Amino acid sequence: MPEAVASGAALDEIDKRLINALQGDFPLVAEPYREVAETLGLSEAELLQRLESLLQRRVLTRFGPMFQIERAGGAFVLAAMKVPEQEFERVAAQVNAFPEVAHNYRREHALNMWFVLATATPQGIAETIVAIEAATGLPVFPFPKEREYFVEMKLRA
Repeated sequence: MPEAVASGAALDEIDKRLINALQGDFPLVAEPYREVAETLGLSEAELLQRLESLLQRRVLTRFGPMFQIERAGGAFVLAAMKVPEQEFERVAAQVNAFPEVAHNYRREHALNMWFVLATATPQGIAETIVAIEAATGLPVFPFPKEREYFVEMKLRA
């Protein structure tokens, strides 16, 4: 599912239709991009080129499935750090270098950096936290999920 960002990039009508079409109900067939392209009156090659352009221009920050990692044997956790302002960019780069890190956000709070850790195994969470703490010299505060909610958020382009 795509995540749109406020990039200021101009979108033509085809890009808008493409973004709207790629949010939910992605076809589970042998050639899903071709099927979506046909519904939009595009070739598969044009659809893929436009999708790549949207990602490169950061209109979309990611395109991929959303799934429950626990059902696949993995784990995830929301984590936070208290980062001195003068160190924020350095620490953000260090944290973001970990492939287990996604969705890193700055917040106006004592805990001013929040991110999601996702690992292939439950013990990978603790291992990654230790590694981030070693790399940054700062403690990581994990906030495990207590209850799950399903919120189907779709952003209209």
